[in-house]
Amino acid sequence: MPSPSRDHPPRRVIRLRADAPAKPVEGATCNGCGVCCAWAPCPAGIWVSGRRQGRCRALAWDGARYRCGLLAQPRRFVRWLPAAWTRRAAARWIAAGQGCDAALSTS
Repeated sequence: MPSPSRDHPPRRVIRLRADAPAKPVEGATCNGCGVCCAWAPCPAGIWVSGRRQGRCRALAWDGARYRCGLLAQPRRFVRWLPAAWTRRAAARWIAAGQGCDAALSTS
């Protein structure tokens, strides 16, 4: 059996809302599907979740799509830093505006 890699991550079931948007192709604009954050936390998520694997604690559903809680509700996760600083840092850490970087299959 080949070892897991970025091109072939190990198979694992992640649970998302049925009404969440479908995962876009890698490189396309983020649509809030939540797949990447449900799979593993980014550097900002590691910071607030305290873990490197599994669903990010900051993954939040807004009624139509998933969002990073550090952007949507920064004071909920980091009370000791100014919200504007937390938002700026989180946007950089999650590469906001750079497109989907989740090389994961949803099939």
